[in-house]
Amino acid sequence: MRSISGIPAVAILLLSLFTTWSCGGGNGSTRTGDADSAARRLPDTLRVGTLYSPTSYFIYREEEMGYDYDMVKRFGADKGIAIDLHVAPGLNALIEMLDSGLIDVAAYEIPVTAEYKPHVVPAGNENITTQVLVQPKEGERITDVTQLAGREVYVEAGSKYLYRLENLNDEIGGGIKIHQVKSDTLITEDLIEMVATGEIPLTIVDSDIARINRTYYNTLDIGLPVSFEQRSAWGVSPAKPWLADSITAWMAQSEPRKAQARLLKRYFELSKETPAVRIDFSKGKISPYDPLFRKYAKDIGWDWRILAAQGYTESRFDTTVVSWAGARGIMQIMPRTARAHGLSMSMITNPEANIRTAAAIIKSLDSSLAKKVPDPEERRKFTLAAYNSGLAHIYDAIALAGKYGKNPQVWDGNVADALLMKANPEYYNDPVCRYGYFRGKQTTAYVRKVMEFYNNSRKHVKP
Repeated sequence: MRSISGIPAVAILLLSLFTTWSCGGGNGSTRTGDADSAARRLPDTLRVGTLYSPTSYFIYREEEMGYDYDMVKRFGADKGIAIDLHVAPGLNALIEMLDSGLIDVAAYEIPVTAEYKPHVVPAGNENITTQVLVQPKEGERITDVTQLAGREVYVEAGSKYLYRLENLNDEIGGGIKIHQVKSDTLITEDLIEMVATGEIPLTIVDSDIARINRTYYNTLDIGLPVSFEQRSAWGVSPAKPWLADSITAWMAQSEPRKAQARLLKRYFELSKETPAVRIDFSKGKISPYDPLFRKYAKDIGWDWRILAAQGYTESRFDTTVVSWAGARGIMQIMPRTARAHGLSMSMITNPEANIRTAAAIIKSLDSSLAKKVPDPEERRKFTLAAYNSGLAHIYDAIALAGKYGKNPQVWDGNVADALLMKANPEYYNDPVCRYGYFRGKQTTAYVRKVMEFYNNSRKHVKP
């Protein structure tokens, strides 16, 4: 178990969020019609447990995110109560936290099954998922499970997906060519990416995980269910059924339903891919904002073309772009980060203000990394990575690199590889890893794309 309030802050941004949460007391709301209203009063502070995952809770660019996290935060705000968030290393540990009374609510999709019934009362809306086939959109698509006969399907060894695939193979009379992938080598997200890139033909995952990943790879088809429906919901202890009633009643209200719809779209539908735009270097320029990149690159001692390469990679130089996470402007600055650097929301998309603030962020990140990565050229890649992911995850990757025999002062093939490890529970639950799950593929790709654009621009555009 790990209490978020016990994590040392990497940035003031994280601390400010908890400060905001701690303001205000309980609202004194009770279960309607209950005679003993005092025993049913919501506490001033609700102890909430969750898990690190791409759907429930993670930290991105120093901001806490996740569908379940955002929903429970909204519940606290609406009820006027503080949220004391704790992260468990796994589902069994989360259930134990409920059993022992360490938490009041498990804000995580717990399967509604006989196995968990003695320990958990479902709370809030039920989430209905199935296991689905992940396949490319292009080409001849499989539209019925019987068509899997003779096809190769890759799944994690020992996983529920393997068991379902083996049962499905029996149901259709055999013929599915099942490949078991060792989980210490690849994880579910890796297999989905491998389908997207054509390295493997098919895999099977839960539909909610498939939906999240399709926002990164829009070439995938995830429409074919291969299992019965699976029900899941948040949970509370059987000793507190009134709390489950309170959460369920709240989620049934109009405004929470609208908030839920917005969050579902944010996490499960909005594309996280940035469309490519061809840049013509023939006129010796990169963008209309070259003078601004030149001006503010001087403040950080960088070649201005690297800053311009970031602008291209972040937004394709589009001042109006708003990312799925809420980042804005040419350099895709998060609102909370903007405010921390004195940039107002009214000015966040202003090209000069946006680029100036980005340079200030880069300068701060570079300074924070200087002791860990002394070489300035090498540190530039670390700084680019921290700009994309947040400094916390880069600190974790440096620690993991040191522990697992990689060079913590070299990015390529070392800390970059360690950052990829943070998508695997074995590593993001490691004691040296303090900031949990992170999808490192996007950040490593970001650094590579920025450097590739920069090196290409050097051939055509003068310093």
